[in-house]
Amino acid sequence: MQFSQIANRIFEESISNYHHLDRVDQELKNPYPAGDIAHLLYRKNWIDTVQWHFEDLIRDPEIDPVAALELKRKIDASNQERTDLVEYIDSYFLQKYQSVEIKEDATINTESPAWAIDRLSILALKIYHMKEEAERTDASDDHRKACQDKLNVLLEQRKDLSTAIDQLLADIEQGNKYMKVYKQMKMYNDEELNPVLRGQK
Repeated sequence: MQFSQIANRIFEESISNYHHLDRVDQELKNPYPAGDIAHLLYRKNWIDTVQWHFEDLIRDPEIDPVAALELKRKIDASNQERTDLVEYIDSYFLQKYQSVEIKEDATINTESPAWAIDRLSILALKIYHMKEEAERTDASDDHRKACQDKLNVLLEQRKDLSTAIDQLLADIEQGNKYMKVYKQMKMYNDEELNPVLRGQK
């Protein structure tokens, strides 16, 4: 089974499990053993799914300003956790392919495997929620048709991205491409780099 098939199946499982309760405060119950790539993929998508719903909540025009500020801080923390986990997944691939002999004419990709997988996880959420809209019984025919058209595009996009990820991993494994991971140097949560936080010290 191709890596993308495994990832897509795990993402769908995570999204489905989240929607059993559909609450942002529910506990993450990861069904995969720690240290396994499946564990990382499930956790990655769970973070994305919770954040998706955080973003829905903060757009409520009637939201209390204090609650909105608290939610914004949760979104910031979620973004940091998401970034950290992407880098952790890339570390997994770096270790997996560390003994590969890189060819002299090997090239680097525009993004690392984990950041492509990050996009695949977000696509899974878009597909889930667009499918919901395309099947809404209380919506107009025009709405459902428009959403079905968008869903078809998203499904095609997932197919293309899945193929690209599998090809990238194959190229790395064969030494045709090499990985070079740059840590995401987030500045807004760092007390030394964010001037607002620095001024409060």
